[in-house]
Amino acid sequence: MHEKIARIARELGLHSANVASVAALLDGGATVPFIARYRKENTGSMDEVGILNVKERLAQLRQLDERRDTMLASLQKRGLLTDELGRTLRAARTLTELEDLYLPHRPKRRTRATQAIDKGLEPLAQMVWAQTDIDPEREAEAYVDDDKGVPDAESALAGARDIMAQWVSEDTEARRRVRSLYARRATLRSRVIKGKEDEAAKYRDYFDAEELLASAPSHRVLAIFRGESEGMLSVGIQPADEPAIALLEDRFVRARNAAADQVRDSIRDGYKRLLGPSIETEARNASKARADKASIDVFATNLRELLLAPPLGEKTVLALDPGFRSGAKLVCLDSHGELLHNETIFALLGDSQARTAASTVRELVKNFAVQAVAVGNGTGGRETEAFLRGLDLGQGIPIVSVNESGASVYSASAVAREEFPDQDVTVRGAISIGRRLQDPLAELVKIDPQSVGVGQYQHDVDPALLQQKLDDVVTSCVNAVGVDVNTASRRILTYISGIGPRLAENLLAYRRENGPFKSRAELRKVSGLGPKAFEQAAGFLRIHGDNPLDASAVHPERYPVVEKIATDLNASVSQLIADPSIRSRLDLRRYAGGDVGLPTLEDIMAELERPGRDPRRQFEAFHFADGVTSMDDLRQAMVLPGIVTNVTDFGAFIDIGVHQDGLVHISKLSDSFVRRPTDVAKVGQTVTVAVLEVDKARRRISLSMKKEDVLV
Repeated sequence: MHEKIARIARELGLHSANVASVAALLDGGATVPFIARYRKENTGSMDEVGILNVKERLAQLRQLDERRDTMLASLQKRGLLTDELGRTLRAARTLTELEDLYLPHRPKRRTRATQAIDKGLEPLAQMVWAQTDIDPEREAEAYVDDDKGVPDAESALAGARDIMAQWVSEDTEARRRVRSLYARRATLRSRVIKGKEDEAAKYRDYFDAEELLASAPSHRVLAIFRGESEGMLSVGIQPADEPAIALLEDRFVRARNAAADQVRDSIRDGYKRLLGPSIETEARNASKARADKASIDVFATNLRELLLAPPLGEKTVLALDPGFRSGAKLVCLDSHGELLHNETIFALLGDSQARTAASTVRELVKNFAVQAVAVGNGTGGRETEAFLRGLDLGQGIPIVSVNESGASVYSASAVAREEFPDQDVTVRGAISIGRRLQDPLAELVKIDPQSVGVGQYQHDVDPALLQQKLDDVVTSCVNAVGVDVNTASRRILTYISGIGPRLAENLLAYRRENGPFKSRAELRKVSGLGPKAFEQAAGFLRIHGDNPLDASAVHPERYPVVEKIATDLNASVSQLIADPSIRSRLDLRRYAGGDVGLPTLEDIMAELERPGRDPRRQFEAFHFADGVTSMDDLRQAMVLPGIVTNVTDFGAFIDIGVHQDGLVHISKLSDSFVRRPTDVAKVGQTVTVAVLEVDKARRRISLSMKKEDVLV
């Protein structure tokens, strides 16, 4: 374990003691949010990203050890494990190196080489491989044997070459050299399958494409591989043959004679038939893994921005899921998101029904003291929004367009049926839209992250890796914000550090049976919530009771420190929180010692300044340009407000209120060079864009954020 810790510390540029602490905490059942927030003294104030990097690398090194142990056991069982081989395998630093070393000893299926060995041709291969001045054809005569299927000398030499070709393909150094060549000079080529030109129209850019694999962007790699998997494209990844063969000849050819010529033939065959395809598969898998990671990282960044979007807060909301013929489903929600009323209005089907709808909305706004209106951005959304703005509902009541991606998924889910068993999917969808305005995080955690409308090629990447990354993001966001345990849903509780589905259900059951929790100490009474779970979860669960610290992010294990500080300052904890002048007299260094250091004390003081503070930005209402509701309203050079809905490797998609997002290509995101679109564009960000081009036939809108285009 010490070697792993030292290696991770070197690779990540961290102190070994901090890495060891993170590893010990993780192995002890601590979660990443808990370690990052409450164990800063142990980790050197490492953030969640650093802790996750240690966690991931530790898992990789343990997987390497497991694979090594499997190989050693297999070799031992088959009587092939020598001291030298064992030392070599134990010294391998990467999984690739380990697999290369094991390859010659791996149990093999029947190959041309194994068949030649069975025919007794291995001594001939060894004789030729030595490249002494022999006559290979004359030597091969001694191996002619009809009973063994070797009818003539040429057949014997062919078998010897098959054996040598396998030696070439299994040689560790040869594989390293060719692998390096692929990494530097392999080309990714794609061609359309003959006869599929029309069917493969969406892959037209890749019908005859070629670029260096090392520099191919992830979105193109994933698109090409998708085209291949759908049977539309043929794909190859290779460098030119001759440089690869030259590398191998330099490795293996040691003479200029007839035997060396046979070796050259076996090298070419071994590369073309065995080694090349093997390394191409590796290169393909590696490029797919890199593209997957890049795509997943983009998705994770977008998801974080979406989940941490500014909440409206605890306000009464009227929410509408718009529609034309079927009308708009309307709901009224109280400040905690509970359903107060629902009905359907028909605001877009003629003047008479519009007047009735207007009267209904005004009455509901008055009767339920509505403080904000949420409108889904789907079909009829802009028209419904315009209708509502014309009603003069009162100053201070914002009318907000809400992204409804995934609302239909939620409305038909088991979570929605559990929450609203007596309502149909249309009502649940409208409720979800309203709750997204009140608290995006609390509502969006109920939906599979892949359904929220952000990311790129998420259906083409490794599903397990994607799910793990997205779960990490959701967990991070939920714990960063914290939850009120007396109003939280079961779904959001499952993401709290140390909780999970079973304890979340137990928390709700306790709440139903005993009423609201009055203190964090009461959490210990929940079935199954033992000391370890309490340690992990308590700091992220908020309870508004008698103890003001229970509503903060101060961990219960640190309450004695806060109480000691208050006592020394002749104040109560409540006074310490309320009065900055009292806190200003404090010398934190007096309280540092043992497992409580300055990082923890500084976090405590920051929390006392704003107990239970929400790290999300302040909510600001936004609305689209009036009179621009469809692509028909767009004109070149028009400058419009918009909201970033998705960021990819090649640019950002912007909702400008016309039911079709426009694309700001990476080259149009800024006046300066942009390496990654996520550096300048974030999901949920409000921007000003200029219309460059409108292609109605393909429903494409090209936009720009460059100053020269948006400043008019």
